[in-house]
Amino acid sequence: MADKRQLLGRYWHYKEFRPCQEEIIDSVLQGRDVFALMPTGGGKSLCYQLPALMMEGMCLVVSPLIALMKDQVERLNERHLKAACLYSGLGASSSANVLNNAVSGNLKYLYVSPERLRQRSFIEHFRRMNVSLIAVDEAHCVSQWGYDFRPPYLQIADIRPYQPKAVMIALTATATPAVVQDVCLRLQLRSPQIFSTGFGRPNLAYIVSASGDKMSRLLRVCRSSGEGCGIVYAASRRRTEQVAAFLKANGISAVYYHAGLTASERDRRQTHWMTGGCRVMVATNAFGMGIDKADVRFVVHIDVPSSLEAYYQEAGRAGRDGEPAKAVLLCDESDMHRLDDNFAAEFPPPAHIRNAYRALCNYYRIPMGSGQDTTVDFDIEGICAMYNLAPREFYSCCVYLEREGLIARDDGEALRSQLYIPLGRDELYRFQVDHMRMGDILMAVIRLYPGLFNERTPIDEKRIASQCMVSAAEVRQMLQKMSDMKVVEYIPSSDSPRLTFCTERIDERSICLDNANYDQLKSSARSRLDAMAQFISNDHVCRSRQLRAYFGETEGVGDCGQCDVCIRVSHNAADVEQAVHRAVAQGRLTVNALCELLGNQNYLDVEPTVRRMLDRGELQLDRNLFLKLS
Repeated sequence: MADKRQLLGRYWHYKEFRPCQEEIIDSVLQGRDVFALMPTGGGKSLCYQLPALMMEGMCLVVSPLIALMKDQVERLNERHLKAACLYSGLGASSSANVLNNAVSGNLKYLYVSPERLRQRSFIEHFRRMNVSLIAVDEAHCVSQWGYDFRPPYLQIADIRPYQPKAVMIALTATATPAVVQDVCLRLQLRSPQIFSTGFGRPNLAYIVSASGDKMSRLLRVCRSSGEGCGIVYAASRRRTEQVAAFLKANGISAVYYHAGLTASERDRRQTHWMTGGCRVMVATNAFGMGIDKADVRFVVHIDVPSSLEAYYQEAGRAGRDGEPAKAVLLCDESDMHRLDDNFAAEFPPPAHIRNAYRALCNYYRIPMGSGQDTTVDFDIEGICAMYNLAPREFYSCCVYLEREGLIARDDGEALRSQLYIPLGRDELYRFQVDHMRMGDILMAVIRLYPGLFNERTPIDEKRIASQCMVSAAEVRQMLQKMSDMKVVEYIPSSDSPRLTFCTERIDERSICLDNANYDQLKSSARSRLDAMAQFISNDHVCRSRQLRAYFGETEGVGDCGQCDVCIRVSHNAADVEQAVHRAVAQGRLTVNALCELLGNQNYLDVEPTVRRMLDRGELQLDRNLFLKLS
């Protein structure tokens, strides 16, 4: 077997490791559990992909997004390394083939979602795999004190007894010391070695701009950022559409992206931006995880995010090529009011959580003591309208119900139709005799998808229709009719979010919510929000220094020299006034043109400086709104 540096060059075409990569790889090869804290673009995936190549068994990778898994598998296969992933739309035969290849040793990397680990069929195969390494990507999702808690991640540790000799590595870009400790505990990492490359991004300038006119400031950022592309994060779906329309109206190619679009449309827009079809992606936080685009020159938050973890993660998508980039946070007084309102909705009273559960069960007509494993389209708008519930608070209630194990929500990916046959073969034969037409379709389905008797299996109605010489619509109609007759369990395809009832319906009064846990979650979220507010208001400490201190990094940390605080120190108010005076003396400029001109020269606070000079009479506006000296 070649050594690690030879493999680095052969498969990844790098001559040297990035900071900390080699130490992490060595620790894994020594059989040590590892927690790796590396910034976005720091090369986390190599830290498990390369040592797995040097170990005898297979590497199981737990990853949160289908798109992220597919991208990683495609890259590995391009390097002629055997990799595959399991996801909801793969199909029964393809899934069985992947699992069989994993068991027989024909795969080196298998990517799965955390939800997959709960499936009985997966566990049965997993026990027979030769797994040497388990990698948990985006590991901050494990911690309920983190900003992006995902309940199925809590059950990852349940699979360790099936592969007791496997090493585990957890990787993330954002985690406070408390989250690191919580993740290590919940994943049952054994005497883990903790590595951190630090949170400094020397090529990334953090700029906080308290601007009353966010749109004009955004336009200046886009126009002053030279070549390359950008991402604009907004707080709501409607906001992304408004901002994208504004940018296009001002000559900047932009497209919006949010979870309300169909999966195929999201894929199309992401590809359009990734391949240079447009310059700016305007998105909610539904966009960005796993995006590896080198030439992102700016990330703008036009609305303040709810935590520094989210801000750092999203801002870090700029400058992954190591070239200068900037992360601009636009804020005004309304931002903190909005975040406070969202915080109140995020922690509904326990009585409201129980009411939400009752509303869910009633809306989908789930009888008491029934409904386990029932999957439905998650119609938030319909439920809230019928029971007069506030959508934001209702969604938060569902998050708590998921944490309690009562419901499960999918990740918003497009889902194929699914089918399961609960009947025994004798009962099925009698049904076929009594219902010849439906029986023919059923026999075709069984021939195409032999796993239907074991678990829900993704199916393709068009494929079934071609076998039966009927239309796909007729196949759907027949399957729905058989589902109503309890012969099959049929879930038609949908781009809508899905919700599954994980248990039989219980009396909502018996839902036992841990008050101490609830209070600690609320306190943790409040602390994150307060830290975000402090970051915005603290304009006398370097932004990079503030961020690094929040993540526990204080030793040997100096000022970055390029954030708005550092620039403001280098250019005091008198310097900015002199720059304004010189620029206006040299030519006719509007206020926006002046802000853009001096912004490119790293002068900040130009707009308030101009207002002060206008108030003092040192500047005037002519009838065409050009500035002139008095």
